[in-house]
Amino acid sequence: MKITLDKKERYSVIVLEEENLNSVLAPDVKSEFVFLRNEGVRNLIFDMSHVKYVDSSGLSAILTANRLWNDFGSFVITNVKHPAVQKLIEISRLETILNIVPTLEESIDYVMMEELQKELSGEEE
Repeated sequence: MKITLDKKERYSVIVLEEENLNSVLAPDVKSEFVFLRNEGVRNLIFDMSHVKYVDSSGLSAILTANRLWNDFGSFVITNVKHPAVQKLIEISRLETILNIVPTLEESIDYVMMEELQKELSGEEE
């Protein structure tokens, strides 16, 4: 599995550099998500710019990450470019559950705004 991870102070970006997020790769992707969450990454941006196909196992990995970050920070999916992946998300109605932001730059802005809101509302230590 080819991934890149870019860790910043307030967020990390993980890029899956594979065309398929399927039953072969999904367990490793899920493990990477769990590892990052356990490591204390508060906000994770999942860049899917290379992904052209996602199956049910891939969706399960994405939903696992969403659950892991639900009460901890933010989990954002970005760069969903391939029509087959977009269609699967629409058919599954996951756009109502997941934070899907068009570009990496907008995703970073989204995460930073979420962090600011938490700080202003006193949720952050």
